Amino acid sequence: MDASFRELLWAFFRIGILSFGGPAAQIAVMHKELVEDRPWLSEAQFLNALSFCMLLPGPEAMQLATYCGWRLRGVPGGLIAGLLFVLPGALVMAALAGLYVWLGQVPLVEAVFLGVKAAVVVIVLQALLKVANKALRSLDRWVLAGLSFLAIFAFALPFPLIIATAALYGWLRGGPGAEAPAPLSDRSDLRASSPSAGLVRTVALWGALWWAPIGVLWLTGQELLTQVGLFFSKLAIVTFGGAYAVLAYMTQEVVQVQGWISTQQMMDGLGLAETTPGPLILVTEFVGFLAGYGAGGWGLALAAALLTVWVTFVPCFLWIFAGAPYIEWISTRPRLAGALQAITAAVVGVILNLSLWFATHVFFAQVNTTQLGPLHLLSPELATLDVTAALLAVIAGVLMLWLRVGMISTLLIVAALGVAGSYFV
Repeated sequence: MDASFRELLWAFFRIGILSFGGPAAQIAVMHKELVEDRPWLSEAQFLNALSFCMLLPGPEAMQLATYCGWRLRGVPGGLIAGLLFVLPGALVMAALAGLYVWLGQVPLVEAVFLGVKAAVVVIVLQALLKVANKALRSLDRWVLAGLSFLAIFAFALPFPLIIATAALYGWLRGGPGAEAPAPLSDRSDLRASSPSAGLVRTVALWGALWWAPIGVLWLTGQELLTQVGLFFSKLAIVTFGGAYAVLAYMTQEVVQVQGWISTQQMMDGLGLAETTPGPLILVTEFVGFLAGYGAGGWGLALAAALLTVWVTFVPCFLWIFAGAPYIEWISTRPRLAGALQAITAAVVGVILNLSLWFATHVFFAQVNTTQLGPLHLLSPELATLDVTAALLAVIAGVLMLWLRVGMISTLLIVAALGVAGSYFV
């Protein structure tokens, strides 16, 4: 059934404002709106689109929304769907980032963030369990996950190198003789199965839109904004496996290499991103905002945040509009499927590293890095253990993992407990 632009706007507006809870919940909302409530896509078409988006760098839920809009109403539909998925969360994040730099040192706010960060420790652990259950179904996938964890946790190898190595392994393993994935969608749909005659034009247009602001900033001598644009453009290319997979890498770069924000601010930003609609990768907007604010106040903060959102999400439109016409061909390529499976397995190890890194920085006031030859190991000062944070994390774990309380409800409960605890500790 065809959708009018008015119907499309309303459907994706609903999806955008209800897209809490990470990609799994966001994809479930889209499935209900587009497959169950409105029979615009078949089950097979939706699943085939999802498998395609999981091959791409960047937030798969936003890309899935863009693809669904493209399939229904072409490029205008894709723009409507993608923008409505991102803009509500981006506006909320900009407002929260502004409030954060204004009120960040207030004890009450710090108590709220303590509870939020304790809950996020459990949220990351829950994400790890979900991805591991899906990805680690053979011995070599377990080995990949273990090696990836050691590579980033113990040897501090770059995240892009780990992902590239895993992809190469999966590509080779998915060679001749491997079982080809079954096509999931209706091949009679010419829009989805016919190659686009305008591929070069599409790549040129969206590539220019992506890089033009960075070029202008470089030519006009805007050093900080140019650095922000270049870094988050690079991040947009290597963000396989969701935001959790690149958070440790991003933190290392923006905290230790660039010095834009502190570790504490990075963790606060992740807590804020968990409470807003839209993709978790909107934490990049928070980082850009604080980097700009620290360097030049409110005006530069807003410019850096806007640039960060631009270079994070414009590439998603490029991937979708360039690749969507080839979805049928991509869905049947065993080598590509093998690369995706290997990347997903490697991401398990990367998220495990993030879990440990995040937990140590939430539970301990001082965390050092000990170097033993090629090894780089986290070394928390045991005397700086924050008992309140640890107890809040245990409560969050009971709520989410045992009682199956929703993420937003858990965040609210534990944040309130953090405030209450601040009056008794």
